[in-house]
Amino acid sequence: MNSPHTKKDGVDLDLSKIRHELRTPINHILGYCDILLEEETIPDSFRSDLAKIHNGGRQLLSLINHYFDEKTFAALKLDAHQLFHELRTPVNHIIGYSELLEEQARETGCANFIPDLRKINKAAETWLALMEENLLPVRMEAGVERLVLDPGVGFLTPAPKSFAPAERQTGALLVVDDDPANREMLQRRLEKDGYTVTVADNGLSGLKLIRSHSFDLVLLDLIMPGLDGYQVLAKLKGDPILQHVPVIMISALDQENGIARCIEMGAEDYIAKPFNPVFLRARIGASLEKKRLRDQEQKIYRALVASQQKIAANLGEAAQHVVSLLPRKMTVPFIADYLFQPCSELGGDIFGYHWLDQRHFAIYLLDVSGHGIGAALLSVSVMNVLRSRTMGGVNFCSPAEVLGALNEMFQMENHNNLFFTIWYGVYDTQTRALRYASAGHPPALLIRQDSLLPLIPLRTDSPAIGCLVDYLALEAEISIGPSDRLLVVSDGVFELVKTDGTPATYSDLEVIVAQLAPSGLDPGRILSEAQRLQGQANFEDDFSLLLVKF
Repeated sequence: MNSPHTKKDGVDLDLSKIRHELRTPINHILGYCDILLEEETIPDSFRSDLAKIHNGGRQLLSLINHYFDEKTFAALKLDAHQLFHELRTPVNHIIGYSELLEEQARETGCANFIPDLRKINKAAETWLALMEENLLPVRMEAGVERLVLDPGVGFLTPAPKSFAPAERQTGALLVVDDDPANREMLQRRLEKDGYTVTVADNGLSGLKLIRSHSFDLVLLDLIMPGLDGYQVLAKLKGDPILQHVPVIMISALDQENGIARCIEMGAEDYIAKPFNPVFLRARIGASLEKKRLRDQEQKIYRALVASQQKIAANLGEAAQHVVSLLPRKMTVPFIADYLFQPCSELGGDIFGYHWLDQRHFAIYLLDVSGHGIGAALLSVSVMNVLRSRTMGGVNFCSPAEVLGALNEMFQMENHNNLFFTIWYGVYDTQTRALRYASAGHPPALLIRQDSLLPLIPLRTDSPAIGCLVDYLALEAEISIGPSDRLLVVSDGVFELVKTDGTPATYSDLEVIVAQLAPSGLDPGRILSEAQRLQGQANFEDDFSLLLVKF
């Protein structure tokens, strides 16, 4: 004769007592369910859910008889996952449907049925507590983790006694669960809250739906045949297109390491069955709010990228326009060559040359402070004034007069606080004299052959244009020999950072010119030497130089 007491892993268990304790709340569930079903006034819409509750109770009785029979209990090799999954699934259904019916009763004016529905719910919670009380002392086989309850998401968290009407929500949700009743209850509850819900009965079907549809959130069951929740989650987070879809894991298992594993893999949250409606709504709402903020950030980012691309395109067009304004290169009566390599930003460099009359040839290069559209527009405006000679009463053969008139016309407070430097010279072909003036600009270099002074810096002490109201422009004059060359540059040609990290200066430019002059000086060679000096091809500022060979 079998003893009513059975030992499991050294723990003395009274199985008859356990069966009795577990059957008592089930009897309450079945009894109150029968009472409600016998009510003549019960709505027909209630009967199908009550039948599901009744069926869940019968399943629990069958499982108790299977697992807690003295003849078979000792021989069972209990698997924690399987045992708790099988025992909790029916009670999850009972709790879920009783809560749905309670809400439905309140909404349809059938409040008289609520007390019995609450007794069913209470009995189911009592059954869960008894099941844990009797099974948690049983240590599983070696190597199988002990189940540890997390009070934050645990299934023992009591459901609220009353349910305030939930605010209607929006969003497309996917529920992936192999249990039909779980899918139905979750779908009904979520649709009642206002969500659009799609369901999948296994992991593979869920993956196909996620790849072919757009969902705001996925509720993914952890324990499923075939692809389980871990595997589906891993595939989602490993896909660059799908990795940002938020996922909430759902399961009847309350393992701390399982929760941690899901979060580490990228899940937004974890909810245990049976669902506490308040927790369920709150966690779905929080996950959707995070997605909404992330989507908003992505939208703003895409708009910013599009705006930057548009600005870059406009800047590119503006840069091309500046290049189109540069003069044609000359070969007679002397050679005028140049090189203009703009930096990554639209700059304020521009230069040119033109005949003022049959004997006077004007040469100029200016550099507006700053970068961008404003600097480029100002440089083009100044160039147009110099080309068209629209400053009335100004002798354009006099560099000092030109600089004074430009300062009066382009005061920085009237031009977005932008100022510019300029070198301006006029060559007289009859007298071979070069009159010049500079306003805060680097000196031009006069290169002479067979001379004790092969390099002569040409500059005058005048401030930049637009900074002062009372302006004194100075000019100077120098004679030009038959083989002399004039090099006019912007500061971007020599204000570089050398490969050793030290800053280059105007003196470095003079060294480059002195080295190149005997064998042939041209803009391309100067550019190559400047690139070698800084160790890279691109420049932080516009690289502008103008070379005239008389």
